[in-house]
Amino acid sequence: MDSNKDEAERCMELAERFKREKKYEDAEKFARKAQKLYPTKRAEELLQQVAMLSKQNQKSESAEPTVRKRQNVTKEGTHSHSSSEYTKEQLEHVKRIKKCKDYYEILGVSKDSTDSDIKKAYKKMALQLHPDKNKAPGAAEAFKAIGNAVAILTDAEKRKQYDMYGPEEERMQNSHQGHTHYNYTRGFEADITAEELFNMFFGVGFPQQEFYMRRPGGRWMRQQDAQAQHAHSQQANGYTTFFQMLPVLLLILLTMMSSFFISDPVYSLHSNSKYSVARTTQTLKVPYFVKENFHSEYQGSLRRLEISIEEDFVHGLKQTCVREKNYRESMMWKARNFGDQELFLKAKNLETPSCKKLQDLQA
Repeated sequence: MDSNKDEAERCMELAERFKREKKYEDAEKFARKAQKLYPTKRAEELLQQVAMLSKQNQKSESAEPTVRKRQNVTKEGTHSHSSSEYTKEQLEHVKRIKKCKDYYEILGVSKDSTDSDIKKAYKKMALQLHPDKNKAPGAAEAFKAIGNAVAILTDAEKRKQYDMYGPEEERMQNSHQGHTHYNYTRGFEADITAEELFNMFFGVGFPQQEFYMRRPGGRWMRQQDAQAQHAHSQQANGYTTFFQMLPVLLLILLTMMSSFFISDPVYSLHSNSKYSVARTTQTLKVPYFVKENFHSEYQGSLRRLEISIEEDFVHGLKQTCVREKNYRESMMWKARNFGDQELFLKAKNLETPSCKKLQDLQA
């Protein structure tokens, strides 16, 4: 099939790149994958070359003096491997990601986790797995996996679809291709690159690395090569480039237009003509209000919704409590300056109802 041929070519590109970098184990893995997807003489020859180079490399390593091997170990406990250094802990992070079976397990969160929990888990792992910080084999794939995970699970619609079909679809795809691990770059994939996601969360990224992007027809190219090719085509034929980019421009335009038609919130903490049906959360007994068609329109998790409501309610109480305390303190300060004892006692006895509610909830 054409799709298998394109995927096989991508694997061959990766295999040849790892061969040049003397990462023979990774080169052999991708060459075998290419041979399974779409057998070619080129893949067979590359497998033979990698096997021979791997044996030569093992012999040279076994003949190396023990003293020189010890010198490769740095003070931080890292080892030099093809001019890349990584710790045992960094390698364990990568191995754990490869063993995960779904996006929730990748980020180490439960299916009831809120967006803030998911984003917090991503921020912690992104700093551990970014290819500029983690040089362990497979770190780039693991970094892309957590990027896909946070992009899907923080999008309400994509998360709903993933909860229904995600793990099964990944399992079905890999069973057809003979994989023994999960492929997180197919099926449910983020709309932006892992590096762009990282920059969104942290404001600024690490120095640019060699990332790959999908081109029309399913082929993958280095991002730098794709940008150079795009610039060249612009100079050669401006009209052709315009028509090629027209679908992308239309997609961006539609995305911008959709932002002007934001749907109403699911709930409100205050009653009004639109939100007239009263409800109460199960855990903290927080009152909230929904529309009359709430039962027929809302298809998400009620428990997850009520967790968000309670977080919103507690956050509001904290802010109001701070304002109440500040007002009382300012009145007491004013009374001291004027030497008004009666006004001081009155200010000191001012009630802070929001603080009291907050204490009751915490109790």
